[in-house]
Amino acid sequence: MKNFINNIPKAELHLHIEGTFEPELMFEIAKRNQIEIPFSSIEEIKAAYEFDCLQDFLDIYYQGANVLIKEKDFYDLTYSYLEKCAVQNVRHTEIMFDPQTHTDRGISFETVILGISNAMKDAKENLNVSSLLIMSYLRHLSEAAAFKTLEASLPFKHLITAVGLDSSEKGNPPSKFKNVFKASIQEGYIPLAHAGEEGNADYVWEAIDILGIKRIDHGNNSLQDPKLVEAIVSRDLALTVCPLSNTALQVVDDLKNHPLKEMMELGLKVTVNSDDPAYFGGQINKNFSAIQNALTLSKEEIYQLCKNSFEYSLLDKDSKEKHLTELTSFYNTNR
Repeated sequence: MKNFINNIPKAELHLHIEGTFEPELMFEIAKRNQIEIPFSSIEEIKAAYEFDCLQDFLDIYYQGANVLIKEKDFYDLTYSYLEKCAVQNVRHTEIMFDPQTHTDRGISFETVILGISNAMKDAKENLNVSSLLIMSYLRHLSEAAAFKTLEASLPFKHLITAVGLDSSEKGNPPSKFKNVFKASIQEGYIPLAHAGEEGNADYVWEAIDILGIKRIDHGNNSLQDPKLVEAIVSRDLALTVCPLSNTALQVVDDLKNHPLKEMMELGLKVTVNSDDPAYFGGQINKNFSAIQNALTLSKEEIYQLCKNSFEYSLLDKDSKEKHLTELTSFYNTNR
């Protein structure tokens, strides 16, 4: 099963590029930029990656991002992740980035997006991994701040496919960002949002009814409301589930109790993703292996999860069909 998971073609739809910041690269860039970090060794950083909740994680997440200053830093961060995609048979990935994490530190929007997008372009040519960008608004900040980010993004609109909503969920419902999402859609951005990770089912309702999102990031707590489950199925919305993230942040106490299999049985279109792999203990294949082992998923179920990842990606129809043909061929040969 491990070889099957490692080799099956797949897409990753829920990935924060700042959350791929491995300790080794953090040390390298901090030294390059002559920035002091509050850790004396790589081992000390790894030891700090133990969290009791989402906010504990976010505190160190933003601390790590402080060493990212130059375009090359964002390039190196992104290309390092895309290299890991290539060896895991990730054919396509949809990368979230948090401009406000950087612009609030005085880093220009241009520096951030050019570093990331140039790495994406090179990875497509060198590694045969396609990717697109999701610009995430930080929900613990104001909607006015999100509007400033939207405005800053417009000269680079050709490099951005979608907008998202992440950071501290509790107390920051999707409705708080109703107007900026409406404006983002008018600019041509596809709306997505984190909902139902720590927030309850009402947050998911708001995300789909008020923000009009086309895909739900996380969505675990959708199961609190049977009518919501029915609505998600009838509207054909996928969930980008992140197993190791859920246990690291104690959203789920044990992978054996993870709702992924129940979601699938209810007809929800689920995908498996790594979220913030440097912090949560594993890239996408490790997430697949861990959840497969915990829930005893079959090859057919793994295939369905990978199929969902392509079908509910933001790729064009022809690209989806190309990937699905390759996936089906692999499955028929290896099942």
